Amino acid sequence: MKPPRVVDFTLLPNAVRRAPWSRSGKLLRMIALPPLRGVKTVEAKNCLTTDLGLANLMDFKERLYHATERGQQARDAKTAAEAAKAMSEEECRRLHSGYRQTLTDHIEKCLRQLADNFPGFRFEEVVDDKGWGAAISRDDLSLSAGRRETFFSRLQMTVSPFSKYHVLDLLAKGAVRNKESFSRNHYELLKDADLDSFQQFIEQWTLDYAEQFSASGV
Repeated sequence: MKPPRVVDFTLLPNAVRRAPWSRSGKLLRMIALPPLRGVKTVEAKNCLTTDLGLANLMDFKERLYHATERGQQARDAKTAAEAAKAMSEEECRRLHSGYRQTLTDHIEKCLRQLADNFPGFRFEEVVDDKGWGAAISRDDLSLSAGRRETFFSRLQMTVSPFSKYHVLDLLAKGAVRNKESFSRNHYELLKDADLDSFQQFIEQWTLDYAEQFSASGV
């Protein structure tokens, strides 16, 4: 049995299109639908295939839309997380100022004790365009074979000024008997800075310098 024909009504002659039709698709008052030249017919199975194709296309478009939407949401969430993590310039300045004050106090404490341990060192606070901190220094005289020599020793520790790189930077520089043989540096991003570790570096560098100066034989 052949599948029913589906008639494209737009291709029917005007007279036929104006004729009364029943819900079953047959002309009233007509026993049979005669063959029509030029009338486009499509098998039912082809219509079903077309309907499924349209449904799949609509389904893919919907999935594509949702995939795009999920990607945008993920991007927005990432941007929001990064913004929350990043600190404003003013927040960074305030944080650096607090850290600087804490470390400067610890530098002064350690260097004062070092100066007390080796009488002759002079203590001074350091505040300039290179940073904040403290320093100790001394001049030693030596007479040998009628010759007079002066030996200069100094240790300075500072916290560098705030910069666009948003780091906490600790510097130490020293000389023992005219030889600038002491140099240390440690820095961390402000958002990750660990004050305890910085204070430990200050103490360790003070001990390192004390050992070098003591070994010089002054």
